[in-house]
Amino acid sequence: MRTPITLLATLAFALLPLVAQGQSDKAAEKLARKSDCFKCHAISKKKDGPSYREIAAKYKGEADAEAKLYEHITTSPMVEVDGKEEEHTRIKSDDPEEIRNLVRWIMTR
Repeated sequence: MRTPITLLATLAFALLPLVAQGQSDKAAEKLARKSDCFKCHAISKKKDGPSYREIAAKYKGEADAEAKLYEHITTSPMVEVDGKEEEHTRIKSDDPEEIRNLVRWIMTR
C-alpha cells in the first residue's frame, strides 16, 4: 500500500512537465509581447502578418522548421505588409534558449 506522501510525490512528478510547459508558454508570450509581435500577429486570426496557427501549419513536417523560423525572427528580413515591403522587427532578446522557446511556442499553436 502506498503512503500519502508517496502518492503526492508521484503526482507531483507526473505533473512537472505540465508545469514546466506552462512556464515556458508564459515566457514565450512575455517575449512576444516585449518584442511587439502581437502588433502584427495573433494566435488564430490574420492581422498584418499571418497568425501563429498559419505559421505553424506552413512549417509543419519540415525538418528545419525551427531553424528557419529562428532565423526569420532574429535577422529582420523584408516582409510584405499591405502590399509594400518592410523590415520585419527583430525579436528583443539575445538569449538563444529564450528565442528557441518562442519558436517552439509558435510551432505548437
